[in-house]
Amino acid sequence: MSYSASIGFLYGLQKHGIKLGLETIEVMLARLGRPHDRYRTLHIGGTNGKGSTATMAAAVLQASGYRVGLYTSPHLVDFRERIRVNGDPISEECVSELIARLQEAIGSSLQPTFFEFTTALAFQYFFDSGVDVAVVEVGMGGRFDATTAIAPLVSVITTVALDHQEYLGHTVGAIAFEKAGIIKHGVPVVVGRLSQEAAHVIGRITSEREAPLYRLPSDFRANGDILEDFRYEGVQVSYTGLSCPLPGAHQLDNAACALAMLELAAAWGLPHSEASVRAGLSAVCWEGRLEVVATNPLILLDGAHNPAAAEAVAAYLAHYRHDHPRSRIILVIGMMREKDREGFLRIVLPLADEVVVTQVQIPRAASVRELCASLGERADAAHVASLPADALSLARRLATVEDVICVTGSLMLVGEVKALLRGCALSPIRG
Repeated sequence: MSYSASIGFLYGLQKHGIKLGLETIEVMLARLGRPHDRYRTLHIGGTNGKGSTATMAAAVLQASGYRVGLYTSPHLVDFRERIRVNGDPISEECVSELIARLQEAIGSSLQPTFFEFTTALAFQYFFDSGVDVAVVEVGMGGRFDATTAIAPLVSVITTVALDHQEYLGHTVGAIAFEKAGIIKHGVPVVVGRLSQEAAHVIGRITSEREAPLYRLPSDFRANGDILEDFRYEGVQVSYTGLSCPLPGAHQLDNAACALAMLELAAAWGLPHSEASVRAGLSAVCWEGRLEVVATNPLILLDGAHNPAAAEAVAAYLAHYRHDHPRSRIILVIGMMREKDREGFLRIVLPLADEVVVTQVQIPRAASVRELCASLGERADAAHVASLPADALSLARRLATVEDVICVTGSLMLVGEVKALLRGCALSPIRG
C-alpha cells in the first residue's frame, strides 16, 4: 500500500467520528500482542499545556540517553508529526507497512475510529523501534481516551478548563472527572494549577485510588519571569539557571510539571542527570505555540482555542506591546464552530489594533459570518478574508515592519498557515 493510499484509509476512518470508550482499543492492542506493555510509559493529560509538557519531558529523556517515543495530537501539517522516536517523525514507509500489518492483525470485525487506529499504530511503532520509554499525550478527556490503555509510571494533569464540553461535560468539575480517568491505582500523579473545583475532584479520585498526589505550586514549582532563566524547586531536587526556548510565562508551569514527572519517574528506573535536564530543556521545539515564523513584520502562530489558552496568548502580546510600544498587533483569527468564540475573543480582542477574520478549510470551522457575529462592537471594523492564504496576505499588507501578526484561534488554522509558509501540501486528515 502506498503512503497516499494509507493516509486515505486513515482519512476514511474519520467517518466513525469521535467514539469515547476503551473496548475497541483494548481488543486492538490484545490482537497485536499488547506492544504498549513492552516499554515504560508516561501519561500526560489536561486541557492546555499537555503537548508542551510532553515535549519537554521527551527532550530531557532523550538527552539522558534513552530512546524515546513521543505521541501527540493533533498534527499541524503532516500526519507523521504525531508519532516520533528521538524527535524524528515516523517515516512514510513505516506508516504504510504498519497500517497493512494492523489491518491484518485486527481483522474486519472492529470499526475503530481514526484516533483509536492511530494510537494502536503508534504503540506498535514504539515497540518495533525499541524505545525505552514513550511519552504519551492524552487525545481528549482521559477516562475514555484510547491512550488510557497504558499503565504509566507517572500520570500528569496539567490544567482543567472548559473545552470539548459536548463530550466532557459543561462544568469544570465534570471535565476534571474525565481528566482524572487517567489516574491508575497507586501510580503517582502530578497536577498543575487547578481551580478549587477541579482540585477537589482530582484530590478525591487520587485518594480513592491510593495514588500519591503532587501539586503545583505547593509541592513543586518553577520560578522566574521568563523561560530563558528560571529556577525549579522540585519534590526532592532543585535547579537554578535553567533555560527553555519556548516563549510565554505559562510555559514555566508546564516545565515544572514535566520536571516533577521526571523526578518521580526516576524512582521507577528512569534516572536522569542535571546535565540532561539542562541540555534537554534547551533543545525543546514545539511548533504552533507562540511560534515565530517570520520577522519584519513578526508573524506569530499559536493554536490557542479556548479562553484559558487565550489568556496565555494575551499575556504574551501584552508583554510584547510593553517592550515594543510602537508595534501594532494584527490579529488573524479562525476558529471551530463548537468553541467558545465569544469567550476567546473577549480576552484577545482588546489587544488587537486590526482584526482579520478567516475560515479554516474544514467542515466544522466557523464561517467568517459566524466569527464576525462574535466580534461585537469590533465587527464593523474587522477585515474579512474567506481563505487563510488571503487572510495572511491581507495582514501583511496592513502591517509595517515594526508590527506583529498573530495567527490564532485554532491549531487547524495554524497548520494551514504553516503549510502556506512552507509551500507544501497539507495532510487531508485534520483534527
